[in-house]
Amino acid sequence: MTETEAIRLFKCLSDKSRFQILKSLAIEDMYVERLAERLGITAATVSFHLKKLAEARAVTSYKSQYYTMYSLNRELFAVRLLDILQEESDEADLLAQRDAEYRQKVIDAFFVYGKLKAIPAQQKKRRIVLEVIAGAFEFGRVYSEREVNLQIADFHDDFCTIRRDLVAERFLTRDETGYRRVMPSHPET
Repeated sequence: MTETEAIRLFKCLSDKSRFQILKSLAIEDMYVERLAERLGITAATVSFHLKKLAEARAVTSYKSQYYTMYSLNRELFAVRLLDILQEESDEADLLAQRDAEYRQKVIDAFFVYGKLKAIPAQQKKRRIVLEVIAGAFEFGRVYSEREVNLQIADFHDDFCTIRRDLVAERFLTRDETGYRRVMPSHPET
């Protein structure tokens, strides 16, 4: 299910009459007049709602003698909400571009000639700054605390705070042998 289809479906579900139609069709297939009688609304109103539900693929129809019968599209409702949310967005490229622009704006605001002007107070901005600093560390190499301090000092004088933040944000790990760069768990780090 695409994002556009999911939005169309969710809009359909937000109407009480449509929701009641779907609940009735979950019990049994019905024709317009039977749904109207059951829900206490006009056949024209039911037809209007069924058209919207059919556009969202929530219902299907078939002919049975003189009647057009409507049934619930059970396959559509078998999809988990989490699967819909994890589907790649129709605007994924645009979102990625906006994220990259924001990231660059933060970097430009806090770094001058490779030196950190100030440690951001806002966590989202601080995390971006820490990503940049973490980029100075090689994966697979063990660093002593002194080496970590020297690397960080190239960016900012308060190496203790930044070192602590790098460990807290899981850019570096620390054990008895020293510090190591952690492999990123998501694409932007």
